[in-house]
Amino acid sequence: MPLDKNQPLNSLGFAKSPAETRVVVAMSGGVDSSVVAAELAREGYDVVGVTLQLYDHGAALAKKGACCAGLDIHDARRVAEDMGFPHYVLDYENIFKDAVIDEFADSYLAGATPVPCIRCNERVKFKDLMQTARDLQADCMATGHYIQRKIGENGPELHCASDAARDQSYFLFSTTPEQLDYLRFPLGHLPNKDATRALAKKYGLVVADKPDSQDICFVPNGNYAVVIEKLRPGAAEPGEIVHADGRVLGTHEGVIHYTIGQRRGLGIGGLADPLYVVRLDVDARRVIVGPKDMLTTRTIPVREINWLGDEPLLSRPEWHISVKVRSTRPPREAVLRPLSPTTAEVELLTPEDGVSPGQACVFYESAGSRVLGGGWIWRG
Repeated sequence: MPLDKNQPLNSLGFAKSPAETRVVVAMSGGVDSSVVAAELAREGYDVVGVTLQLYDHGAALAKKGACCAGLDIHDARRVAEDMGFPHYVLDYENIFKDAVIDEFADSYLAGATPVPCIRCNERVKFKDLMQTARDLQADCMATGHYIQRKIGENGPELHCASDAARDQSYFLFSTTPEQLDYLRFPLGHLPNKDATRALAKKYGLVVADKPDSQDICFVPNGNYAVVIEKLRPGAAEPGEIVHADGRVLGTHEGVIHYTIGQRRGLGIGGLADPLYVVRLDVDARRVIVGPKDMLTTRTIPVREINWLGDEPLLSRPEWHISVKVRSTRPPREAVLRPLSPTTAEVELLTPEDGVSPGQACVFYESAGSRVLGGGWIWRG
C-alpha cells in the first residue's frame, strides 16, 4: 500500500494509521518489553509478539530472573493474551549456541572477558529475529531496550537513554545503520524505571512487579566457571599463580576462575601489599598478579568496529570523543585514531584500571548523547 504523503506520521514514524502499521515486538517476558507491546497495542498498532527460546526449556524453568527462560516465555504469552495480540515462540537454541555460547566459552578460555549480551543483540535479536520480522511483513521491530533512536540530518541516529542509570547503549553499539532504520525503542525517553512500572500497572500487566533480570541468561548466579567447565570439560586445569616479577606465589585450580582486575579469592594472603590479576597466560596455565598500578591502561587497541558517525571513520586522522570500556563506568574523554575501516587505537586522556580483552569499547560524542559506534578490545 503506497504511503499517503499528506498523512501525518504516527508515533513509530510511518505515514499511515497505527492499524495499518505492523510491528513485531521482541518480548523477553520482562516488564520492559511487555510495556512496549502493551502500549503499542493500546495505540492501535498491528502488534505481533515474538519470544525466543534460547536454551534448554527444562533447565530454564528452574531459573527465574533471566531473560527468555521458561517462566518468562509463559509471562510473555500471558501479556499477549491479556492485551489481545498474537504471540509466537521461536526455537533459537541452536542459533544461540553457535552464535553466542560457544564464542563465550572460547573467549573465556583464551583469557578474555566476553560480553555475550552484545553478541546476542548483534547476531540473534538484530539479525535472525529481525529477518523473521521482515518475513512477517512488519514495518518495524520494537524492543524494550533503554536507548533512543532520533532522526538527524543524515537519517536515524542512536542516542543514550534519558535515564543514565538505565542506559543500555553499551550493549547496542554494534547496531548497524540498516538495522537502526528498522528498529524502534519506545522506552528510551522515559525518565526512570518507575515510569515503566507505572505503565505496566496502568495496563494491568501480570509482570508489573517482576524483578529485573540480573544475570547473563545462561550463567546461573553469575558463576562463569561452572558454565565453562560444563561446556568445555577439562578446562579447569591447575597451574601457578605468578608475580609479575617472576616469583611463584601459589597454585590455582584453573585460569577460568580468574578475571583481569580481580583481587579477592586469589588464595595468596599474608602479603604486605594487595595484589591483583594483571594478566592471564592461558597457554602456560598461569595467573599473573601484580600491584594495582599495573592494571592502568592508556592505549587500547580496538577491532571489529561498527561506525555510526555521519562522516566515514577514516575521513579524519583522529576523533576527539568519549568512550566507555565497561558498561558500569561513565564515558571518559579519549582520542580515537583509525587504522582501517574496522580497527583503531584509542588513547584515554585519563588512564583506566582493569581494561580487559573481550570487553567492548563504545564511542560517544564528546559533548552530547549520540552513540558513534564502538569495537572490541582485543589485547591488554
